[in-house]
Amino acid sequence: MSLRLLHVHAHPDDESSKGAATTAYYVAQGVDVMVATCTGGERGSILNPRMDTPQNWANLPDLRRAEMARAAEVLGIRQVWLGYVDSGMPDEGEELPEDAFARIDPAVAAGPLVEVIREFRPHVLTTYDENGGYPHPDHIQCHRVSMAAVDAAADPDAWPGRGEPWRVPKVYYDMSLHRGRYAALDAAMHEAGLGRPYAEWLAQWGEDPERLARLTTFVPCAQYFGVRNAALLAHATQIDPDGRWFAVPLEIQQAGWPTEDYQLVRSAVPVTLPEDDLFAGLRDTDNLGAWCYSI
Repeated sequence: MSLRLLHVHAHPDDESSKGAATTAYYVAQGVDVMVATCTGGERGSILNPRMDTPQNWANLPDLRRAEMARAAEVLGIRQVWLGYVDSGMPDEGEELPEDAFARIDPAVAAGPLVEVIREFRPHVLTTYDENGGYPHPDHIQCHRVSMAAVDAAADPDAWPGRGEPWRVPKVYYDMSLHRGRYAALDAAMHEAGLGRPYAEWLAQWGEDPERLARLTTFVPCAQYFGVRNAALLAHATQIDPDGRWFAVPLEIQQAGWPTEDYQLVRSAVPVTLPEDDLFAGLRDTDNLGAWCYSI
């Protein structure tokens, strides 16, 4: 039985900024990887000055779909749209638009993802933590919808007509964007005499020992950081090639923090923590037969 990995993300580009080297690492092993993208990123910004033109603003929804297709090709994955509309990032006190993804009851919004889970039948699913990784309303909603869908997909009484029930054996939160990683990279740059590119960001971030303590799983995917960078650059409206993502040379990133990091939050198989493999406990065919089943 081939292994299957499903990443659930809020917007196009999230699959490249969060866990893309992990994706490439598993694709190289023959794992079938799918990304489910909740929204089209319609209310996003243009963050690359080279792309900041009236024409691109007018065509942003189409551009973001085309960028997602290019990134999926770089990563070697399948990708599906769940069909929801980007909520945008409202100012404090401002209400979300009426059609915003984040306004929908998560139990209702879970329906399309339930169908994806039941059809794709992943052995591992990744999503965001309860804070969305950072407090964008769509990221928080992505967490809520993902967890609701995992539960509903396994329930034979939930969402009739949306496929045969499937229990996802392992569920993870993507935690790669944590302070420990950027502090290590900042220190490595300083030691190499190349300045401290993240010093200001780290000072604003403050200490975050609780998030660091939540890490359980460290995927050794440094050799695929270059693939991640190529996937990021595919999102040309969102990624400035002269920006923060590329402030640290690849070889320093690979030496300074060679993993992408996760928190295991659900497992139907016995585990020993910490792990270095999202599929730990699932690689044995007998285990797959025992734990990965339709209910």
